[in-house]
Amino acid sequence: MKEFFVYVIKNQINTLYTGVTKDIGRRIKLHNSGKGAKFTRGRGFWQLTYSEGPFEHGDALRREMEIKKDKTLKQRLKSYNN
Repeated sequence: MKEFFVYVIKNQINTLYTGVTKDIGRRIKLHNSGKGAKFTRGRGFWQLTYSEGPFEHGDALRREMEIKKDKTLKQRLKSYNN
């Protein structure tokens, strides 16, 4: 069933984090409360910069890895102001 989304969030110093979730809004709240991924803890306020989906779980994980390796996309997202 296609219910997973790939998302990219950015903090105030343009650090990007890419992840997979079923509920982007809920996941961003977790990141901002310090209960999300270890990488995002203590790194400030996170905002959604980019998302794709829905995907099946395996497809979402593959797309997440593609985004993490895509230097052009990451540079474009870092220069984008929310």
